[in-house]
Amino acid sequence: MLPLQDHPFPVRAHFASFLVVTFGVPVDRVRPLLPPCLTPDMFRDETAFIAAALVDTRHLRPAALPQLFGQDFFLIGYRVFVRYRNQAGRNLRGLYILRSETNRRRMQWLGNLFTHYGYTTTDIQQRQDGDRLLIRSLRSDLDVRVDTSEENPPLPPDSCFANWKEARRFAGPLPFTFTYKPASSKVLIVEGVRQNWTPRPVRLLDQHFGFLDTLGLAGAPAVSVFRITNVPYYWRAGKTEPWQP
Repeated sequence: MLPLQDHPFPVRAHFASFLVVTFGVPVDRVRPLLPPCLTPDMFRDETAFIAAALVDTRHLRPAALPQLFGQDFFLIGYRVFVRYRNQAGRNLRGLYILRSETNRRRMQWLGNLFTHYGYTTTDIQQRQDGDRLLIRSLRSDLDVRVDTSEENPPLPPDSCFANWKEARRFAGPLPFTFTYKPASSKVLIVEGVRQNWTPRPVRLLDQHFGFLDTLGLAGAPAVSVFRITNVPYYWRAGKTEPWQP
């Protein structure tokens, strides 16, 4: 039986809206943020990526329970795109969680009871003004504004990608999320299954994520912004395996 924090049972949720802003970072700046079992997932062997996901989440609950028992909350998650070679020799693409924030204390408590993601509670405001979407948090020093009206908006001006097709590969979420448990030298692997996942590029008007400043990454360029809506999502129960260098 898995410990409680090891994602011990399947979970369902519905993403009403999922906005992901991806930042390009030199690989040597990302490696120190990762446990030894993970390596950065790179673009052209030189750029690694940290994504800020801003997710309006509905009906999060153990998969065995009806929707009535679900939790509604807003999530801000910071993740690194990574790779992990498992015991079977498969090279898995996935995410490593750096920070998780929510606007509900109940979700902070439940999230920290059943995961290792270190949830904290913050203020989060979301406003749709016509085709413009604003998400901000005073406590977290976060402000992002996008325009959702264009079918084919331009990439952010400092993007490392030549086109949206290249950028789509780093839109997330990826199939797996990894947690390293140093006390036991084990890796926890949680697999997500999604439906209706069609990322739509949007124009970035302005952004500031204070958390990147705390990592020493102030000024890291936003390289893509995607929005996804109306997504049923399912996480399988977590699995652990030993890891050796």
